[in-house]
Amino acid sequence: MSTLPPSGVTTATETKSTCPYCGVGCGVIIEAQGQQITGVRGDPTHPANFGRLCSKGSTLHHTASASVTLQTRLLQPMQRLQRGQAPLPVTWDNALDTAVTKFASVINQYGPDAVAFYISGQLLTEDYYVFNKLAKGLIGTNNIDTNSRLCMSSAVAGYKATLGADAPPACYDDFKHAQCLFITGSNTAWAHPILFRRIEDARAANPKMKVIVVDPRRTDTAETADLFLPIQPGTDVLLCNGMLHIMLAEGWTKPDYIAAHTNGFEALQATVAEYTPERVAAECGISQEQLRTAAQWFATSGATLSLYCQGLNQSSSGTDKNAALINLHLATAQIGRAGAGPFSLTGQPNAMGGREVGGLSNLLSAHRDMANPAHRAEVAALWGVSDVPAKPGKSAIDMFQAVADGEIKALWIACTNPAQSMPDQATVRRALQRAELVIVQEAFATTATCAYADLLLPATTWGEKVGTVTNSERRISRVRPAVIAPGATRHDWSIATDFAQRLEKKLRPGAPSLFPYADPESVWNEHRASTQGRDLDITGLSYELLDSAGPQQWPMPAGATEGRARLYADGIFPTPDGRARFVNTVYRPVAEPREVRFPFSLNTGRLRDQWHGMSRTGTLGRLFGHVAEPVVQLHAQDMAQRDLRDGDLVHITSRRGSIMLPAQASTEVTPHQAFVAMHWGEECVSGQGNNGERLAGINALTTPAYCPTSKQPELKHTAVKILKAAMPWSLLGVAWLPDDQVLAAREALRALMPRFAFASCVPFGRERSGLLFRAANYEAAPDDLVERIEQLLGLSGADLLRYADRKKGQRRTMRRAREGDNTKLTGFVLAGDTSAESWIKPLLQDELPAQAYGRLLLVPGAKAPVAVQAKGRQVCTCLNVSEPAITCALAQMGGSEEQRLQALQKSLKCGTNCGSCLPEVRRLVRSITPLRQVA
Repeated sequence: MSTLPPSGVTTATETKSTCPYCGVGCGVIIEAQGQQITGVRGDPTHPANFGRLCSKGSTLHHTASASVTLQTRLLQPMQRLQRGQAPLPVTWDNALDTAVTKFASVINQYGPDAVAFYISGQLLTEDYYVFNKLAKGLIGTNNIDTNSRLCMSSAVAGYKATLGADAPPACYDDFKHAQCLFITGSNTAWAHPILFRRIEDARAANPKMKVIVVDPRRTDTAETADLFLPIQPGTDVLLCNGMLHIMLAEGWTKPDYIAAHTNGFEALQATVAEYTPERVAAECGISQEQLRTAAQWFATSGATLSLYCQGLNQSSSGTDKNAALINLHLATAQIGRAGAGPFSLTGQPNAMGGREVGGLSNLLSAHRDMANPAHRAEVAALWGVSDVPAKPGKSAIDMFQAVADGEIKALWIACTNPAQSMPDQATVRRALQRAELVIVQEAFATTATCAYADLLLPATTWGEKVGTVTNSERRISRVRPAVIAPGATRHDWSIATDFAQRLEKKLRPGAPSLFPYADPESVWNEHRASTQGRDLDITGLSYELLDSAGPQQWPMPAGATEGRARLYADGIFPTPDGRARFVNTVYRPVAEPREVRFPFSLNTGRLRDQWHGMSRTGTLGRLFGHVAEPVVQLHAQDMAQRDLRDGDLVHITSRRGSIMLPAQASTEVTPHQAFVAMHWGEECVSGQGNNGERLAGINALTTPAYCPTSKQPELKHTAVKILKAAMPWSLLGVAWLPDDQVLAAREALRALMPRFAFASCVPFGRERSGLLFRAANYEAAPDDLVERIEQLLGLSGADLLRYADRKKGQRRTMRRAREGDNTKLTGFVLAGDTSAESWIKPLLQDELPAQAYGRLLLVPGAKAPVAVQAKGRQVCTCLNVSEPAITCALAQMGGSEEQRLQALQKSLKCGTNCGSCLPEVRRLVRSITPLRQVA
C-alpha cells in the first residue's frame, strides 16, 4: 500500500493492487516515480498468485507509459455534434447535462425501458453497484447487462440450477489436493496461465495425479493431458451423460450421497440410459475406451476437481453443459471437500463482483431472485425506492437487437467494446447507428465502439482506479491507485453517481438523493449491507480489514475471523429444501451444424499474450511476438484440398458476413474445423466487402444464437465456408517508428484499411516500436494511397531507395540508417510483388546488418541476394527466446524430458520468468529428438 505523492513530486512509491486481465485476480505491486508508473511485479503475499505474473501482467507498466497514454487514452469529455464527424472537447458539466436531458426526454416520452446500459466485467464492484442502482432503482428499468453475458452467464445459470446459488464451491488451494483434474472447455495454459503454473506445481508434487482435457482443439493444455478427449464441437452434454451412463453401470456413483443431499436423480437416470457408450463415442468422435477411462478416473479418484470456461459457457446449450458436468460431481459425491468440486474459471477480472451486485439484466443485488417479490422488496427498501421492476431486462443480444429495431432509444456503454466483441456485428453496428443517443464511457479512445459515440466520457483505468474486485475463488481484493488520474478522467462510479444525481432531480424532484456517495468505500458499504444473511454474506469485511489482513473469501459474515475456502462441506445447499438438484440434461447439437454450404466449424478463443479486444495489450509490440498477425488456422488436409499455402488469403463466410484472413496450417485443429483468435476486430484487421461495406473482424461471422436460459451466445461454434481468395495485388509496409508516434500512426493507417479488400495493421518490437501494415486488393492501389502509407511509416524524403513500375503496379521503397558500426534497414514498403518479404522482413525486424545489400534491397523475389538468418517465431515473450533457438539447443541435449527442460532453461532462460511459455517449451522438449540419439 502507499499514499499518492502530490502532483509534481517525483517520489518513488510502491502500491499494492490487482491485475486487470483474467479472473485469477493476481496481486501486483505497482512501482511509480512521481506520476509515472515505471514497473510492476507480482505481489508475493497475494494468495491468488504468490508473486507470479503471466506475460500480460508482467508488461502492464509498459501499457501505462506516457507515450501510450498520450496516443491512445481518452483524456477529456468529447461530443460528436454529427455522426461521422470528429468529436469536439466539452466540459464535464456540458457532457453530463446533455446526457441527462436526453435520457430524461426519452424516459418521459417512451418509458424507462427505452434506455439501456451495457457495462463490463472489468468495472470494479463499486462501479457496478452504482450503475445497477441507477438503472433498476432510479430509472426503473432492468435493461442493464454486461459483457459478462458473453463470458460467465452460463456458469451462473448452471450453478443456480444445480447448487442453488451462483457460488463456485472450490478454491485454488484445491489444485494441490486433487487426484484427478477434469479440464473441459478451457485452454487454461493460455487463458489462465498463473493457475496453470499451480497445476504444474501440483502435478510435480503428486505424479500420480491424472489430468483429463476435453477440447475440440489440441491446445497447449491438451498436450499436457494424461487423457485427451478431442470431442466434436458442442457435444459436451453427450459426453457427460455418457460418462454418467458408464458410472451407473459400473457402480461408481454414490447412492447414499444422492439420497441424502440431492433431488431429481431418477429423471436424469432414465435419460442417460439412452446415452450408451456406442452412441456417445460415435457422436463425440472419441473411442469407447477413452470414454470409459474418463468416467472411471472421474468417479473413482480420491478427489476430482473440474475446471471449465468458455468451451462450456459460450454455447446455445451452455446452461445444460454446465449442469451436466455438475451432475457428475453430485452423482459421485465429488464436491464439498479438499480437491473436489466443479470450478468455473472466470474470464474477466471482476465478473464475479458484477454478479454479486446483480449486474446482469435478470439478477438483483446479493444473489437475489428477480422473480421473488420478497427479494425485490428487500432491494427496494435498501435503496429507498417504492419498488424495483419485476420483468427481466434485455440481455446483451436482445438489447442490441432492440436498439436496432428502434425499441431502445438511448444506450450507455461503459468499459467495453461491443463493436468488436459482440457476435453478429452487422446487427450491433446497425444498432449503434440507429440509436438516438450513444454514450461511451471509456479509458481508451481507440476502440471500435468509440467511433459510434455521441458522447465520450473519459474514465480511469488500471493504476488509477480505487475499489474492490472478486476473483474466481470468491476472493475480494482491494484495488488501489498508484498515480493520480490523468487529464480530466474520472472513476467510473463517480461518473455514474454524478449523472444519477443530476437525473434524479428531473425524475424525482425534491426527494432525497439515492446516491449520497462521497467515495467508493461508501458505495461498497451499501453493497456489503445488501449481503446480510445471504449466501455471499460479507458483513464481516471492511476496507480496513482488507487493507490490514489482505484479500478475503466470501462468505465472511459478521463475527467470522476468515472467509470460507470451500462450500457445501456439510451437504447443505442454498435451495428451499437444502438439497442440490440434478438437472435432466438432454443433448442438443450446436445451433448451426456444419452442412454442404458451410462445411467448417469455426471456433474462437484466446491467444496467450493478448486479452479481449486488445485496447491495452494491443499497444505493445512485444506482446505480438508469439502470434504476430491475424490468421485462420486450418488442418493441413483442408489446406491441401484447397491448394492453400501458409499466408494465402481465404474468404471465411458465414450466414451473417464474410471476412478475409491469411490461412495457416495447424496441428491443433482437426479436418473441417477452423480457429480464429477472438481478439481480431477492426482495430487490427479490416477490409471492404463486394458491396463496399466495411468488414468488422471475426465477429462479423459469429452467430447471435444463445442458450435459452443463460442468454449467452454460441461464440464457440459458427458454420462457415472457406474459399481461396484471388488477390493479384498486395502490399507490405514495415517500419520502426518513434515510441511517441507509433500508435498514432497505427490509428491513421487503420483509417485507410477499408480502402482495401483486405488489410491488417499490428505493432511489433521490444526495445523499440514498429508497425506492420499488410494489404491486398483486386487491383493495384492508387499511387496517392501507397504514398500516404509510406508517409505514415516514415518513408518520405529524398534519402530513400526506390523502385516503381506504375504499369505493373510494382513499387518498392527502402529506408536505411546508420546504427553504431552497421547500416540497418529501418523501414520498407513492398507493393505488387511482395515475395521478398521472406528475407526483407527479418532483415528489419531482427535488426540485422544491411550494408551488404545496397540497391539489392530493391530486387524482387523470395530468394535473398545475400543469405539472411532469421531469428524465427518467438516462444518466450519475457526473455525473447525464439523457436529456432530452442530447437537448436534441444538437438544437442540428451537425458530425460525433465533433464532436458532444466538444461534448456539454464542455457536460454525460457520459461524462467512468468512461465506462460512453459507448456509450449515442454511440447518442444517432447517433440525434438537429440541429434546423437538419432545417430
